[in-house]
Amino acid sequence: MKYNILSIAMLFAILLGSCTNLDEKIYDQVSSDNYYNTQMDVIRAVYRPFEHAYYSVCSRQVIEELSGDLVATWKKDDWWEDGGRWSRLHYHTWTIDDEVIKTEWEGCFTGIMQCNYVIDDLNTLNPGKFGFTTDEFSGLIAQCRTMRAWFYIRLLGTFRNIPLAVSRDVSKNSDGQVAPQVIFDFVEKELTECIDLLPMKEGSAGNGLAQGQWNKASAAALLVRLYLNAEKWIGKSEYSECEKYAQNILDGVYGSYALGKTWDEVFDWQNENCPEVLFAFPSAKGYSHYVYSGDMFWWTVPARTIANYLGDTKAGNGDHNCKYGLAPSLAPDGTPYTTELGRPVAKFKKYPEDYRLKLYKNLGGSKREGMMLFGYLEYEEDGVTKRVVSPTGGYDLYLRDMVAQFGNIAPGVVPADPTSDMLHGDHNSGWRYCKYPLYGDDDEGQMESDYVEIRLAEIYYSLAECKFRDGNVSAAAKLLNDVRKRNYPKSTWPDYLYEPDGSVKLTENELLDEWGREFLSEGRRRTDLIRFDKFCTGNWWDKIPDSDSHTEILPLHRDILNSNNSLKQNPGY
Repeated sequence: MKYNILSIAMLFAILLGSCTNLDEKIYDQVSSDNYYNTQMDVIRAVYRPFEHAYYSVCSRQVIEELSGDLVATWKKDDWWEDGGRWSRLHYHTWTIDDEVIKTEWEGCFTGIMQCNYVIDDLNTLNPGKFGFTTDEFSGLIAQCRTMRAWFYIRLLGTFRNIPLAVSRDVSKNSDGQVAPQVIFDFVEKELTECIDLLPMKEGSAGNGLAQGQWNKASAAALLVRLYLNAEKWIGKSEYSECEKYAQNILDGVYGSYALGKTWDEVFDWQNENCPEVLFAFPSAKGYSHYVYSGDMFWWTVPARTIANYLGDTKAGNGDHNCKYGLAPSLAPDGTPYTTELGRPVAKFKKYPEDYRLKLYKNLGGSKREGMMLFGYLEYEEDGVTKRVVSPTGGYDLYLRDMVAQFGNIAPGVVPADPTSDMLHGDHNSGWRYCKYPLYGDDDEGQMESDYVEIRLAEIYYSLAECKFRDGNVSAAAKLLNDVRKRNYPKSTWPDYLYEPDGSVKLTENELLDEWGREFLSEGRRRTDLIRFDKFCTGNWWDKIPDSDSHTEILPLHRDILNSNNSLKQNPGY
């Protein structure tokens, strides 16, 4: 994208087509009494929380992915032990002092209060004074109401027992936590009302200049998320409501959307033109691009000399690093693990001609192929073939679908110490991945991909899960196959698609596996595992089942508890 989240304000003004004078005035002090003087002042205020919202996805990514079965941050020689914080997420042994828990809570409530301030302000203003119609003004307020609901959905799924804050006037907010049902009902009502107030995407292409604005379809998609997880969050099944809104989205009730033609179109640098995107945070190399931060996708590859392989040595985003890797499918001696969960590479290899299994390569001209990094990573430099080198030891990396301390031993050789766990890994351990493209210095699309928060494939999969849970396995399979077809050569469809379109049987375990393949590292794995009752009970790699289910909900950080005597710690902590 060639604009960032703050540019939405300018774009929205253009879309409104107003002739209001947008000349700015400078004030010694800015408050709600003197800030709102032009139409642009109003629009800027509305979209200010969106920048914070984009940044806040980083803590969600860490919590959702590193506590799940597919992605992990193990110790690599002397790297990435970090006081055990990543191991505690992996083993579900976090404490009330773990910083990422505090970051997620504060990030969400900061965003909620930013939205509350704007909503309160706008409810005191006269739309006509700023050149808005009443409907336009209600639509602007609905942007913040929807964003606030998005934050609450995250908090409900992560902490469950949370306060309800609806205004900067503290007398209108709860003193302490309220029941999850109260939050659920509030979010449901807000989103149901906002669907009527928000704009509908125009045309059958992507969001274009409206990328980063909530619309009818993306608000409806938040209801799909809310209802899909209701059984866990409030103890009441809402799959029928989930199915209703998901079907409406697919039927075009809220605008025209379509799946991307290839698996990676939705993640590519011009994804504002992809009809699969329901809501995305705009990004640009010179502006906000948190999708390429260390806690997101910049550190899903080996460290340092990987830039030579990628050709992005001048990207200006700091060195790559090896924070995230795919959990192993094989023991260090090559014996396959047999756990039901985890084993992401093996789950992909179940369908060996999957385009995503190809070695990631930049092809030039802002094009790429493949998603995975494995084996030796070779590149040409001054006519000489070289390999990506380990940042410690100086030897050629060889990425294995295993975790252990391999050092400089040859591929296929079993290490002297075959221990495989979070504290016994190295830089050769684990496949890496590039979901969003890491284009080279000569590519126009370098670090230009928008971060996709909601895409149409999620609606297909959510509807499929509802139908599966209702016993309509055939209908669920057809919905999944609609998406899956683009991942495989057409000649393989009879062997790779689910019955009745193909020969693969769709079971509950296969459905969860398919969620993992399609949405690998998209900040939702913890939630999906919980919904399938696998988060606390499942085995993967070196992770054994939890002693009970209290870890489905995170604790309140010590600092959060100390800041408000009305808050109570979640059960089990």
